Amino acid sequence: MAIAAQDIVDQVATRLGLDQPTAENTVGTILSIIDHEAEGTQVDALFDKIPGARDLAQRYDVMAPGASTGGGGFMDMLGSALGGKAGALLHGISRLKASGLSVEQVKEAGEQFFQQAEAAAGPGLVKEITDSVPGMATHLGA
Repeated sequence: MAIAAQDIVDQVATRLGLDQPTAENTVGTILSIIDHEAEGTQVDALFDKIPGARDLAQRYDVMAPGASTGGGGFMDMLGSALGGKAGALLHGISRLKASGLSVEQVKEAGEQFFQQAEAAAGPGLVKEITDSVPGMATHLGA
């Protein structure tokens, strides 16, 4: 049975007790981080295995011009200074915290996401992606 992006959103909402818009923002932000940070890996293969993943990543693009994380502060300034690829993780974490998630909830959401991604695409592909992004395990429980 295929696991769609909406299934992951539903799982994150249930496990963390989040409303649907917050859970969708969370999963979309994680997908956007992966899309920007894991270049040169099997991102397309992962997105192909999770129907709706590419659309969700684009809707919640952490690096889109004018995209506001809503958090402001040091993390946003650092993410902007680092720019491009290096800033996506920081922008995404800032966005998740601005949505009201605690650091622990961000990690728990990441853990839920990666468990579902492994079920959809296999642990080897997910490990390749997470290993290619420094800091992802620390911030997103990958």
